[in-house]
Amino acid sequence: MVKIVRKKVLNPSVTLMEVEAPLIAKKAQAGQFIILRVDEYGERTPLTIADYDREKGTVTIIFQKVGLTTELLGDLNEGDYIKDFVGPLGLPTELPEGTKRVCVVGGGVGCAIAYPQAKSLHAQGIQVDVIAGFRSKDIVILEEEFKAACDNLYLTTDDGSYGEKGFVTDKLKSLIEAGNQYDAVIAIGPIIMMKFVSAVTKPFGIKTIVSLNPIMIDGTGMCGGCRVTVGGKMKFACVDGPDFDGHEVDFDELMSRNTVYRGEEAEEKERHACRMEQLAHQMIQ
Repeated sequence: MVKIVRKKVLNPSVTLMEVEAPLIAKKAQAGQFIILRVDEYGERTPLTIADYDREKGTVTIIFQKVGLTTELLGDLNEGDYIKDFVGPLGLPTELPEGTKRVCVVGGGVGCAIAYPQAKSLHAQGIQVDVIAGFRSKDIVILEEEFKAACDNLYLTTDDGSYGEKGFVTDKLKSLIEAGNQYDAVIAIGPIIMMKFVSAVTKPFGIKTIVSLNPIMIDGTGMCGGCRVTVGGKMKFACVDGPDFDGHEVDFDELMSRNTVYRGEEAEEKERHACRMEQLAHQMIQ
């Protein structure tokens, strides 16, 4: 069990939590993830490590409330405990030798994963440009944190309500065409966004790394649930990734696989609601 020591609501659907996990904080690196279970009845859910503090012994996660587990997690408060919190899992991000300049591209809640990448690279003395994209101004997160972790921050919104109007791919293409020479691009966000970022960089021959978060259960390569096709070969995101070459990922297959259990997820939310209703009824009696 791990104790929640800080909780911050970043926007109506995205929450930051800092938990006491000294053994994980001691070894965590940018790009790695944890798997948690809210309680003894919960499912195992992977979340990328958004930050860590080795001295304090804490790990920070940022999540969007999209399913039952993340909704239950969001209901917890400072002082509460998370049943299971395992990690660090996966391989840390690796860049080509001699990398001097990188563009980190984050989309929506994916910016929570892009942030530790930018922070780590910036601390190593690598020049970092960040493109952070959101649908609108009201869901922008981590702006000040990004400013402290990069050389240039470009904020975009789909509707133009904040920063520059347009998609992250538009800004990335304009920066490349303007003569900015990147040794690598790191893209983290919705699958469709990472697919199109990879399409932008491919004609320029820029190394592009994407962080994949497919269906995952055990995090050790045993269940096979997180398999992805990369370069025509089967890989497991939990042990071979989560980072992969964006120019070799079969994004269409990944998008299809990620929708397989939507029906079951909806049914489980209904079952949970019924359990809570029965429990409340028993308490009244």
